[in-house]
Amino acid sequence: MKVIVLGSGVIGVTSAWYLAKAGHEVVVIDRQPGAALETSFANAGEISPGYASPWAGPGMPLKAIKWLFQRHAPLVVRPQVDPAQWRWILQMLRNCTSARYAINKSRMVPIAEYSRDVLRELRAQTGIRYDERSLGTLQLFRTRKQLDGAADDVAVLKQLGVPYEVLDPEGCIRAEPGLAEVRPVIVGGLRLPQDETGDCHLFTQRLAALAQQSGVRFHYQTRIEGIERSGDRIGGVRTDQGRLEADIYVMALGSFSTPMARTLGVDLPIYPVKGYSITVPIADLATAPQSTIMDESYKVAITRLGDRIRVGGTAELSGFNSRLHEARRATLELSLLGLFPRAGDVAKATFWTGMRPMTPDGTPIVGRSRYANLYFNTGHGTLGWTMACGSGRIIADLISGRAPDIDVSGLSLERYR
Repeated sequence: MKVIVLGSGVIGVTSAWYLAKAGHEVVVIDRQPGAALETSFANAGEISPGYASPWAGPGMPLKAIKWLFQRHAPLVVRPQVDPAQWRWILQMLRNCTSARYAINKSRMVPIAEYSRDVLRELRAQTGIRYDERSLGTLQLFRTRKQLDGAADDVAVLKQLGVPYEVLDPEGCIRAEPGLAEVRPVIVGGLRLPQDETGDCHLFTQRLAALAQQSGVRFHYQTRIEGIERSGDRIGGVRTDQGRLEADIYVMALGSFSTPMARTLGVDLPIYPVKGYSITVPIADLATAPQSTIMDESYKVAITRLGDRIRVGGTAELSGFNSRLHEARRATLELSLLGLFPRAGDVAKATFWTGMRPMTPDGTPIVGRSRYANLYFNTGHGTLGWTMACGSGRIIADLISGRAPDIDVSGLSLERYR
């Protein structure tokens, strides 16, 4: 069958790759001049299945109120005259119960772990390189309250069989020697040894090149003007370069899936949550991080990517805008310098923002729509890089009429009905 994939971020390109490997004729459409130039461009870089947790949890409402009055808050809300923003916030608050948190996490961890395994298989088959490391992730706690609060996550990790280590300060320093200089601020940590890191943009660009060699056609600098309906099916895609038709369509437009789906009468519960990052050249290899450290105090991830350090985090609800706020940069620099004061040259850092496509329950939307030949692969939030390969293979399996390797019953849009 001929399949058109809308979007060439990491989700769109992995979808195209696995669809081509399944024997389909694949075309990818994107408005950018290349792959992974929007949300996939400079994300935090960690592939962390064990930390695949929904933001909506029992303590989130109270935390969010406290954060409103903090200078370096992990969450910033900029109210909009937009009913979609407030509807999304209310839906998220409804998921802030222990029961729903457990259900949502139990949906997220399996696809994240599956995706990591699929990525390893892809790496072995293709030899693709993207500044990857397989040295685990360390969630770092600066207070006893943070360490005690990890008990709920540990319980879920146990239930799902995810390997983990609860570390004292010395254990944290053994995992990340660069933390030795800040020993007094460390209370403990939670380490997931099977997590990985890598440059999402580099991976996506190189996989797109491999996909082209496999016959996938990429229509870059092509703006989608509309999707045509024909009864209960999609009839074609109108672009500024002409009209395209296929047997099957996959929507992988990230946050922009929501307005596009709305033109088809489909309400996707996805809202753009802005994230920020700085990319810092390493100044001192001896004190640089080895893998990913998640700074629990600021909800910031500090990741080693080759000769660079990627510092990513913060969440901003402000609609569709790409404005760079210097206050967010200050938070990222504060986290990095507070843990690795000599590792990077922040004066030479590049500053970036991207819009994460977040669902209220944290779980992506992967599966068929109410249109017989339209599939969604979107809504991965902060975990697009973590879940990309697994989501791409699942979509390829569903379109090819094969049962996916994991249970996907909780991933479709039907759960919101």
